[in-house]
Amino acid sequence: MSVTIAEKAEKYDLRVPRYTSYPTSPHFLETDNDKEYRQWLSNLDPKTGVSLYIHVPFCESMCNFCGCYTKIVKRYDPVSDYLEYVHKEIDLLAAALPARMTAKHVHWGGGSPTMLKADDWRSIIDKLKDLFDIDENSELAVELDPRTATEDYVQAIAEAGINRASIGVQDFHEEVQIAINRVQPFDVTKRVVEWLKKYGITSINFDLLYGLPFQTTERVIDMVDKAVSLEPKRFAVFGYAHVPWMKSHMKLIPEEALPNASERWEQMEAAAKRLEEHGFVKIGLDHYAKPDDEMTIAMNETRLHRNFQGYTIDNNPVMLPLGASSIGQTPDGYMANVQPLRDYRRMIDAGMLPIGRTRALTSEDILRRAVIEQIMCNMKVDLPALCRAHGVSEDFFAAEEERLQTLIKDEICTLDNGVLTLPEEGRPLMRLIAATFDTYLQQGQKKHSRAV
Repeated sequence: MSVTIAEKAEKYDLRVPRYTSYPTSPHFLETDNDKEYRQWLSNLDPKTGVSLYIHVPFCESMCNFCGCYTKIVKRYDPVSDYLEYVHKEIDLLAAALPARMTAKHVHWGGGSPTMLKADDWRSIIDKLKDLFDIDENSELAVELDPRTATEDYVQAIAEAGINRASIGVQDFHEEVQIAINRVQPFDVTKRVVEWLKKYGITSINFDLLYGLPFQTTERVIDMVDKAVSLEPKRFAVFGYAHVPWMKSHMKLIPEEALPNASERWEQMEAAAKRLEEHGFVKIGLDHYAKPDDEMTIAMNETRLHRNFQGYTIDNNPVMLPLGASSIGQTPDGYMANVQPLRDYRRMIDAGMLPIGRTRALTSEDILRRAVIEQIMCNMKVDLPALCRAHGVSEDFFAAEEERLQTLIKDEICTLDNGVLTLPEEGRPLMRLIAATFDTYLQQGQKKHSRAV
């Protein structure tokens, strides 16, 4: 007998990673020096470009749903002081590289990069251009909070070369917005979108959430319709991760107003169906784009990748972190900058790259990462072929194949001569399937968000 959607939602309401890396962030190891990271940087091939991630850990108010590292400030002085240290970190990073390198992708996240003043935007872009090669083909992307953006700000980032903006929408309904402490009327978002297009930034992504307090399926559908009317190029539709044991401000969210597992599943499917009706194509777990979008094309050609920013066409194995709590990777391993801010400043004042955690990659890590990425990006992986490519026995994953049997029985995936395939019905649970190959995971630990 087939398992119903409601039964799957309850049965597989487990906590597993989002798999933007493998090993995942909880398994990075603390360090008190930058020696290992400097060695990894010196190992880089100068011909290989880099991607840069710059974290701006400030907001004017705390959104109750937020899982990011950020500080609430009412004055600009702490932001200005922080940016001076980011400039110093850029100098330290550039000096540690084996040569001047090309920055093919630069992404600003937060917090809220919208906190920066126009002059500071120009200054930091100028600093990057002094030390890295950045051309018109480079993607310069910024996360943007419509509540604090001004037209002058939008004009400044456009003049600085920003060519993609990701806008946090979350939900358009007032009751939901009040519950998550992010009151952002539709007209506010619409106005910022109009400014972006006015100044030539037409590559616009929207972030939407389901599973928020007071959300219903009807409200999620209405949210999607309103968002589509503003004509963004792409959508990311995430399930709200309620982890109050990790983020104490989430305790302000009324848990009795949160949808249950079956309701979350229904909201997720309703959002997906509505976006498809509007002509968007499903990308992996939670992204959507038009058929002619370069991300859709990359998916169809199995060139899609997944990194700390989620799904991407960026195939660069090097993403370097800048700013407190920023995270990155090289072919040798992962690294994360320190937090809190006082430790970030202390290390930079000592002339050190402000690395707080690292994770060197083993050959098995690299193999398992490849398996997990193919599951998350392609919904299909040829296990024997990957084993051969990585120089291990074709039956290396025999134990994992055995653990998959319950999921196979529930028609969430199939396994044919070692080729693991997810049907459309298995898409929402791809994280759970990926977790089967995660040797570090103790499933059920409250370190991760719900599978759906």
